[in-house]
Amino acid sequence: MKLLQLITLVLLCACTAKETSQEVAETPPTEEELRARSKELADKYIITDGHVDLPYRMKVAGFMLKKEIMDVSVETDGNFDYPKSKRGGLDAPFMSIYIPSSYQITGGAKQLADSLITMVEKITDTYPDKFALAKTPADVQANFDKGLVSLPMGMENGAPVEDDLSNVEYFHNRGIRYITLTHGKDNQICDSSYDTTRTWNGLSPFGQEVVKEMNRVGIMVDISHVSDSTFYQVMDLTTAPCIASHSSARHFTPGFERNMSDDMIKRLAENGGVIQINFGSSFLSKESQDKLRAAREHIVNWLADNELDRNNPKAKEYITNYMLEADPYATVAIVADHIDRVVDLAGIDHVGFGSDYDGVGDSLPTGLKDVSEYPNLIFELLKRGYTEEDIEKICYKNVFRVWNKVAEIASGQTS
Repeated sequence: MKLLQLITLVLLCACTAKETSQEVAETPPTEEELRARSKELADKYIITDGHVDLPYRMKVAGFMLKKEIMDVSVETDGNFDYPKSKRGGLDAPFMSIYIPSSYQITGGAKQLADSLITMVEKITDTYPDKFALAKTPADVQANFDKGLVSLPMGMENGAPVEDDLSNVEYFHNRGIRYITLTHGKDNQICDSSYDTTRTWNGLSPFGQEVVKEMNRVGIMVDISHVSDSTFYQVMDLTTAPCIASHSSARHFTPGFERNMSDDMIKRLAENGGVIQINFGSSFLSKESQDKLRAAREHIVNWLADNELDRNNPKAKEYITNYMLEADPYATVAIVADHIDRVVDLAGIDHVGFGSDYDGVGDSLPTGLKDVSEYPNLIFELLKRGYTEEDIEKICYKNVFRVWNKVAEIASGQTS
């Protein structure tokens, strides 16, 4: 009898221990634990960003004229620099070689592109212990292993191709790894989402040859900024997967053609491509679009009434305080909503980050004001149940897959 009681007691203890261990295992992590985990993952995984406008920010600051470069090895007042990148875990921001649409009229687009590429090269030459160029995912990995921030390059606006197809290969040789086919106006390649002229009703005949040539030499076709008809024609024509380097989901911004519709996101996924979510508040919600429009209109009127320009210290103080009070900004949670939307429509393999840092001015979301704050977005994704494998794909693996596939297809065509 005593032996039977002892066996029963042991079994009861074992069951109780098992139940206790399951309860412990099922206890959700605290916010503090998730925050620590998000920072750990930001440092553990390579983070790519499809679009950072540092080169043009430097041009606007006049550094090209003085043949100097902005010291981004130290803290600056912009969205991107080395210290912020290290705090946020950013390892491979694509430097946007941005060409304003005005250069399509005035000429000089190729010269501007060359000068901005040279500026990026000069950053890596000046700070070789912090930055390095990258033309392949393997380059990014090697730089990451050395603790360096990679500066791959993409060209925003195909205007520098001009009317010479050989310029596609020229820019590939200079390190350009994607070309956004157009920007704010229709150009010689295709129609823009921001332009209602519809010059070509999609791709021009020359633009069709440009897409083929990009496939041939190994430059990713970027369909951010293009009209819907251009997008679908690219999908029908390309032999390689494409990217949207800095676009978001139109579902949250009805009527905003600059973002991608649900059907376009699905089609991009069928192509094997990736949409990299833009962080600008006007890309993220209709509410933010309306609030930003009203706030900017108010500021323009206030400046006129007070006969001040934006650089006046009094004006700067007023604008800062007014924008804080108006609070037109989206949030990290809304950025995660866009990621959720893409995952629901197309799967985890087709989404990434394309912030548009240094390119969307004062419209960045609360919690994602600069590149130091990527852990905040990873935290939000962890809260929603995304796994580490999911986050690794979003951070870099999805983009690396496309980048490598485009190079592989080009190699097969040119061998």
